[in-house]
Amino acid sequence: MNDHKIFLDTNIVLYLLSEDEAKSTQAENIIAKDGIISVQVLNEFASVASRKLKMSFAEIREFLSQICMICPVVPMTVDVHFHGLRIAQHYGYSVYDALIIAAALSADCTTLYSEDMQNGQMIDNQIVIRNPFV
Repeated sequence: MNDHKIFLDTNIVLYLLSEDEAKSTQAENIIAKDGIISVQVLNEFASVASRKLKMSFAEIREFLSQICMICPVVPMTVDVHFHGLRIAQHYGYSVYDALIIAAALSADCTTLYSEDMQNGQMIDNQIVIRNPFV
């Protein structure tokens, strides 16, 4: 069993579609390490892909179906929700980022890859946030 499990923030998945070849390649390499995502990541991806990338819902569904075949998906549960609220209050993250952190903790991950969260921060003595693009 792998004792170093990684979790992916939405921006890592979005970078798969980036025209920035370095970031796109880095995102591919991270996802290939058996990254885990959450329903919150799927929701955020769909929102950004629809609004900013102008993808159709059919394109979004197809893309996310492929991602779900590669990455295990942590469900949004009531426990994850309330844990996320505690993280938001304690660490000062937005509720949406805190929900991703809570899902990563529920999956027993040790690393959360994110470009947007505080690089190097340890959460609940279990998971460290890493920016793979620095």
